[in-house]
Amino acid sequence: MTDAQRIRDKLIRAFQPAIIEVIDESERHRGHAGWREGGGTHFRVRMRAAALEGLDRIARQRAVHAVLREELAGPVHALALDLGGARDP
Repeated sequence: MTDAQRIRDKLIRAFQPAIIEVIDESERHRGHAGWREGGGTHFRVRMRAAALEGLDRIARQRAVHAVLREELAGPVHALALDLGGARDP
């Protein structure tokens, strides 16, 4: 299982999103801090979930960071988040 798949699976279990995209952008950061051969260091997540409705931007980010605590402490160097409620565009 790749890091992207693991992130996706954890977020699906935690939030049951209507929309989820997990993109490994590691290659775009080749040579930058935290980059390593083989990827799995820099990710972008776009997610829309009813579980995030009513939360402000910081609370949404904290909720995702709590679910991905292990990944953020280890292999993941950077995580860009685009989060919203299920009805958000």
